[in-house]
Amino acid sequence: MKARRKSPEYDLYGAVATYLKYQYPRVLYHFDPTGLSLSKTQSGKLKAIQRGSGYPDLFIIEPDKNGQYKGLFIEIKPEGTNIYKKDHLHYGSEHIREQALYMDQLIIRGFKAVFGVGFDNIKRILDSYLRG
Repeated sequence: MKARRKSPEYDLYGAVATYLKYQYPRVLYHFDPTGLSLSKTQSGKLKAIQRGSGYPDLFIIEPDKNGQYKGLFIEIKPEGTNIYKKDHLHYGSEHIREQALYMDQLIIRGFKAVFGVGFDNIKRILDSYLRG
């Protein structure tokens, strides 16, 4: 039997999902599986039907309490991920830059879109957005 690879991102998805289920049971949300450790076949199938790369990991299908946003997108990153290089002017990688550009397009369309690094940061983002 083959051992499963440990995925810190999947564990973080699970913690966030549990938090949402108990703290906000009526809120609709959806996780995008593209960021998870998938088989080559699964990954290829998902890639074939996606518009491109950069779609955030979590979508909260709920307008904010102030009526400013249609919904919330969070690009989930494990604790310790550096979004920016040390100069704080450039993104830490080309992949993160692509994600930020995609999120810019979501913001233009009336959504809130942010990076969430680690559970505590994501929890603060969710609470701020959902409680107003």
